[in-house]
Amino acid sequence: MNTEHGRLAAIEEHLADALRPIRPRQDFVKRLREGIRIPQREEIALKLQDWETLLVVFGGVFSGAVVILTVARALFHVFGRRHMP
Repeated sequence: MNTEHGRLAAIEEHLADALRPIRPRQDFVKRLREGIRIPQREEIALKLQDWETLLVVFGGVFSGAVVILTVARALFHVFGRRHMP
């Protein structure tokens, strides 16, 4: 346990030295801000009135939920069985 803690501390120290924070150039930040646009509520409501878009949104949410549940069940099956009698 102590050896693992020592290795983790060494890795963290190495990463802290290697990954220093940087300040991005202002023109880069400006271009990003111009490219990111958050739609207004009315625009979102208009898009949700379209049945095809609504079905795609619900299908995407449902598919994502199924994938998350499947992965959770698989992880429980793999790791949960070790701790059960």
